[in-house]
Amino acid sequence: MDMFARGARYPLLVVALLLAVPALHRVIAAPPPAPASRGTAAVLEINGAIGPATSRYVVHGLEAAQKNGSRLVVLEMDTPGGLDSAMRDIIRAILASSIPVVAYVSPSGARAASAGTYILYACHVAAMAPATNLGAATPVPIGGEPEPGSVPLPGGGARPGEKPDSGAGGTGSGDTKSNPGTAKPPEGAPGEAEPPSAPRSAMERKVVNDAVAYIRGLAELRGRNADWAEQAVRGAASLSANAALQQKVIDLIARDVPDLLASIDGREVHIDNRTEKLATRDLAVGRVKPDWRTQLLAVITNPTVAYGLMVIGIWGLLLEGYNPGAVLPGVVGSICLLIALFAFQILSVNYAGLALVVVGTAMIIAEFFFPTYGSLGVGGLIAFIVGSLILFDTDVPGMNVGRPLIAAFATVGGLMIAGIVYMATRAMRHPIATGAQAMIGASAEVVADFTGKGRVRYGGELWNARSDAALRAGELARIVKVEGLTLWVEPQ
Repeated sequence: MDMFARGARYPLLVVALLLAVPALHRVIAAPPPAPASRGTAAVLEINGAIGPATSRYVVHGLEAAQKNGSRLVVLEMDTPGGLDSAMRDIIRAILASSIPVVAYVSPSGARAASAGTYILYACHVAAMAPATNLGAATPVPIGGEPEPGSVPLPGGGARPGEKPDSGAGGTGSGDTKSNPGTAKPPEGAPGEAEPPSAPRSAMERKVVNDAVAYIRGLAELRGRNADWAEQAVRGAASLSANAALQQKVIDLIARDVPDLLASIDGREVHIDNRTEKLATRDLAVGRVKPDWRTQLLAVITNPTVAYGLMVIGIWGLLLEGYNPGAVLPGVVGSICLLIALFAFQILSVNYAGLALVVVGTAMIIAEFFFPTYGSLGVGGLIAFIVGSLILFDTDVPGMNVGRPLIAAFATVGGLMIAGIVYMATRAMRHPIATGAQAMIGASAEVVADFTGKGRVRYGGELWNARSDAALRAGELARIVKVEGLTLWVEPQ
């Protein structure tokens, strides 16, 4: 009675406790609130020659960084240069980026040569690690340098007997323009290029002037030393990290990525028509690795791999053509050749070299079926070697075929030709094994006694025979002449 009275006395308290227990449980079980995100800096690595796979990796990496809300992208570079088309794809992506992009030549000992210099000039912030270098941005024509006398020397120096050209971008005896606040480097200073001789061919002038205008436009956009950039194109000038900082080619020198992020904190950059102040001191660093598609593309577009696939494809299709029904050579050859042609589509290929490789391989294989005692084979081998050497632009770093691979294929072709010639020569020395000539000197068995005309057995067949001597049944006679279906024989 008393218990019910006490329960009825505090009805609201009991109900409140029953309702509070689940809420209290949810509060206790709830996870702690996540700390506010401090943002990330995406790091993309450019290592080695710049090709189609590199441009795909960088372009997709920039797009992913913008979608994922990264505050900054760092392009960590160590490259000798690469293809112009791939470089321009990367620069277009940088210029279109809605977040700042920092070029960082790293680690110590790395370089941003040729195409790497253009990419560095395109980025919002340019930095280098100690003991690194950049420059040598002269464009290389497809197929290598033309003959001496029509091209500036790699170092930009004038040829003997020629007066150096001191035009725009040169560093001849005339006055040299410089950016405001940028003094002309003293005689022999690091990065000073010798005055180049003027390009003489119209095509070369077009290529060099186009490259100069391109890199000067990037330099003016980012407020960097445009005159030195022109020297890097016309005279292949190069700079160390300290010299680049002194000549206002780069913005700073940093030991590593954390030091870089701390150094650029508070720096202002221009993106699209707005000025953005960088807040990078507390950014988390996230390295972006290439996906499997990019890695596969990097393997396929490696000139040495593409060259090997092409040779295997040609051999496979030719062997299938000469031996219909083998199937396997045709299947393997078709797959390899299609992959190689895909790679050639996005690489700098000399089509004269490609034609020489195809014709040379066909001539080597034709030697098997139309023996010419080496004339077809040797001609095909020469065409194959010359075509292989000029197939790719050998002056673009990392974009040439390995000479050992060319030597290996040429050696195999040479050994095949030598084997064919050896077998043909050996066959010529052997006695004839077929036809009437092969019967001369062979033995035949006399079927019945005869003098003059009779019959003999040769090769399991009965032949008419004639002999001036008497022959007895079962004796062996030697064949001395064949006249139609009659054998002239004599006693052995």
